[in-house]
Formats: sequence, C-alpha cells, structure tokens
Amino acid sequence: MDIGFKKAGFQTLWANDFNEVACETYAANKLGPIVAGDVNQYLPQLQKFEGVDLLFGGPPCQGFSVAGKMNPEDERSELVWSYVEAVRIVRPRAFVMENVKALASLEKWGAVRKKLIKALTELGYSLSLNVLNATDYGVPQKRERMFLVGLQDSDASNFDSVLRKKKKKSPTVRQAFKHLDKAGTGNNQRVCNAEISLAANPILRKSPYAGMLFNGAGRPIHIDGYALTLPASMGGNKTPIIDDLLLGDASAEDWVVKYHRHLMDGGQPYSWKDVPAHLRRITVDEALAIQTFPASFILTGGKSAAYRMIGNAVPCNLAFAVAESVKHYLMSEEIDFPMKLAV
Repeated sequence: MDIGFKKAGFQTLWANDFNEVACETYAANKLGPIVAGDVNQYLPQLQKFEGVDLLFGGPPCQGFSVAGKMNPEDERSELVWSYVEAVRIVRPRAFVMENVKALASLEKWGAVRKKLIKALTELGYSLSLNVLNATDYGVPQKRERMFLVGLQDSDASNFDSVLRKKKKKSPTVRQAFKHLDKAGTGNNQRVCNAEISLAANPILRKSPYAGMLFNGAGRPIHIDGYALTLPASMGGNKTPIIDDLLLGDASAEDWVVKYHRHLMDGGQPYSWKDVPAHLRRITVDEALAIQTFPASFILTGGKSAAYRMIGNAVPCNLAFAVAESVKHYLMSEEIDFPMKLAV
C-alpha cells in the first residue's frame, strides 16, 4: 500500500508492522520511518500525529478470509478495533482500511461490519465501503479486496464514482514478465524448487486454471490472462505454477489446457509424476511483477519471507488508484504537497 500512496504524493510520517523482516524491507526501500511490534503498544504515541491528512492500513485479514478457518475468535481479527482506536486518536482528515472481500460481503461477518461502520461513523466520518478487483486497476491478478474509506470534511457517497475513473486496462502476465530474464538467471534468479505433481483425484472446474489438477494449492497461471490471487503461503506447493515453454513461445500448446480438456472429455488422470519438465513454480521476482512492485524493489530475508511479504501485500497499482481517489477529495480543499499521512 505504501508504494502506491507514495506514488500518489503522500509522505509517510510513521508506520508499523509486526513482522521484523517486513520492517527491514520497508526501511531498505526508504518508504519512511517504521517500528516493529504489536501496534497496540504504540497507539498512545500516535497522539502527536493528530490531524494529519490520512491514516491507512490493512489490519490482519486471516481471521476473516475464506482461505482460512474464518474463526470469529481469531485474535488477529481484533486488530480492526485497534485500527478504529488509531482513527480515534489521530483524527485524520481521511482514512483507508484494507481487508479481504469477505469482511465486506459475507453475512457471517455482518455483525462485525455493522459494528465497525457504526464506530467509525460516530467518530464523524462519511464512509464508503468498496470491493475492488485488482484487474480493474492495472494489476495482472484476480484479487478482490475491501477498502473502507472515511472522509471527515467531505461526503463519501460518490467515492465509488471517483474510483471508477481510475480504472485502467491490466497487462497480461506475459506482458508483466517482459522485463524479466529466464527463471534462474539475471534479474530472475530467486526460484522455487517445490516439486510439482498431478492430483490422483483432480477437482475440475470450467476453467483449466481453477480447480485442482495438481497436488497442493498452487494453481496454474493463465500466461495470456491474469493470475489468481497470490497467497502469503507461497514458497512451497502453494506457489502458483507456470509453463516455461509457453512463456517463451506464445504459439506453443498450453499443456494445462490440453490436460484439462482430456479430463473434461472423460479421460483418466495421468500418473502423479507425469508432469512435463517445462512446468515450474513462479519465482520471487515474477510474484513481485504480478503484484506490480517496481523492478527496483528490495526484499530482505530469505525466499520464504519474500514470498510471504509479497502474498500479504496490497498490489501497488491498486493502492495507487485508491490513494489518487482519496487525494481527489483532500485536494479539493487546496492542500499543498507533499501531503502527510500516518500508517
């Protein structure tokens, strides 16, 4: 998110993350000052940022996500209330809270959603709840996320119309990889060596890139389309799969499509080990490209930490579109740049 907001002209005054490696990465990219640890211990310190233009963040989403256990007692879900407390202390002119689509749309979380909206409205904010798909904002990835936006001095009822004006055509995965060298070489050396094997009892969907053709949760990627959501659990057999032969030659036959057609026509699953050598897991740098990180972005820590940080991130281009939309309201009151924010 910070990369997108910085690109839109905001200046970071303070940031926090629980993960120390994420904080090291943040500092290495000179995004601003950041502290590591439980955000709750820092909340009293935020008083000094009272009245800043913007506060934004993404409280942990695992407790709300359909990809997890959706446990109402998950302690990570309590951090949305820490975010509300940060809004109460800082009283920014605007705020942006990011989370998974489920928090915005599932009836299971209806009571939480209602309580959240009530608490923030009572703090004096006009709210706009939006579910955005990253593919509408220049990201080659089908990734839907909730953005709850609050405005103190403006009516947020038309915020969605401002967001729509920020839509842009997304590149395909192939186009997003154009600046990268062959996997394992040059600027694309951080490979994932997790084995790829075929499922004995594949689960079929209409699309060959959905369902479960392979063991593990790593789905194949549509090179001339968009990737499915990159998970934070990448680095092993949950890392998406790509066809190197097809990536190098657009006219080559798509093996995944061929195998899917074979199964849909009633054919028997192949042996678990009958995976062609040209299928592999995506690299760290390819994952960065799918999330629209700049090519110069620095990742500290090992490969596992790198995949986790990438999977946990908000796509930079999506964050930029949201930041530009918030700026539209703040700039209507002739605020000089660089604008200030607290994270």
